Amino acid sequence: MGGNPPPKQSGITPAPNTPAPAPAVVTIAPGDRVQRVALDRVRPSSLQPRKEFSAEALQELADSIREQGIVQPLIVRERGGFFELIAGERRWRASQLLKLSEVPIIVREADDRTVLELALIENLQRENLNAIEEALGYSQLAGQFQLTQEEIAVKVGKSRASVANATRLLKLPASVQGFIREGRLSVGHAKVILGLPTEKEQSHLAERIIKEGLNVRQTEGLLAKLQARPQKSTAENATPAAPASPDSNLLRLEDKLREKFGTKVHLKYAHGKGAVEISFFSDDELQRILELVGVSAD
Repeated sequence: MGGNPPPKQSGITPAPNTPAPAPAVVTIAPGDRVQRVALDRVRPSSLQPRKEFSAEALQELADSIREQGIVQPLIVRERGGFFELIAGERRWRASQLLKLSEVPIIVREADDRTVLELALIENLQRENLNAIEEALGYSQLAGQFQLTQEEIAVKVGKSRASVANATRLLKLPASVQGFIREGRLSVGHAKVILGLPTEKEQSHLAERIIKEGLNVRQTEGLLAKLQARPQKSTAENATPAAPASPDSNLLRLEDKLREKFGTKVHLKYAHGKGAVEISFFSDDELQRILELVGVSAD
């Protein structure tokens, strides 16, 4: 009954080509010791991928903490006489709203890479990150800690294609990334916008989507019309025209191929002819792609 330990979860075999879900990162381990420390000794982490916190949601959490207390301790690491957050920044912020004097913490040993990984996993599990924050987290793991997209995908429980598609969003102009952060544009909109070759065109399309309230399908139709429009022979357009971007059907097909192979795929097409370019970054990855298409390396 109440005194019995919870039953162990049965093993579940993931579906083929589906990464196993990332483990929860804020559970209390048997050896953990919960202690209470002054709230002003706890500091946020610069590695926290989440930058946007809803004031309304924080107030709701603060109201809950006022009634029930902090049920789950903050996870921290020691840094220069203070405690730096690994997990639990929303609880820390809500505690500040309540002007609490103390908070419960669990101290863990963790290097910078581990802190970023744990923060990413916690936020992804709770769907706390917007698409740009998620992309920046992956980019930081790749740039600062030299992890490949395949390694990142394994650590956060995502597919390689999901990581690749997320990081593509960082190619958009800052203004368009801002619209995605604010929820005014969806990731589906962003994929269509990436079909335009210049930042100016991408920004104009994003603003038109918002102004006209276009859904993704309507945006694809608008993109096709823009790409089919002949270039005006004005002084403004005297410079050589950029190569035509692939239409929305080719972009969709390219996305499907990218999902299928879990890597970067480029589809070239013109007048019924073209090529499919599949990228790989290691011998193991090449072997995996060959197995997917039923080709033996022997």
